[in-house]
Amino acid sequence: MKIRMILLSLIAALCYAGMANASELRVVVVQTSDVPGYVKAIADGQALLKSKGSPATLRVWLARYAGENAGSIIVSVEYPSFEALAKDDTMMRSDADLKAWLAGLAKMRKIVSDSIYEELKP
Repeated sequence: MKIRMILLSLIAALCYAGMANASELRVVVVQTSDVPGYVKAIADGQALLKSKGSPATLRVWLARYAGENAGSIIVSVEYPSFEALAKDDTMMRSDADLKAWLAGLAKMRKIVSDSIYEELKP
């Protein structure tokens, strides 16, 4: 339940800050003992994804006021469409560079939650 509150708060913050034309949002909550190293690995992954033509925007968040979940690390991945998200998902399972990047992340983290949200527009 507390993870849900973190996710809802994060989504509200992203909406308030104005996502860069994103329609789909993937939110991954992780535990890591090396926060600076993990943030660097996500930045490296952002550059790698861009070099592969991905439209994804990755951001790393720290849950500061989240009760017992304070200190949790949240990664948001913004996509313009479900099609773009699906294309990246396929690419991540087939591209050797991306698979190696994900394997490196797996050594640094434990995934607590992984969700996909669709923006509702009027």
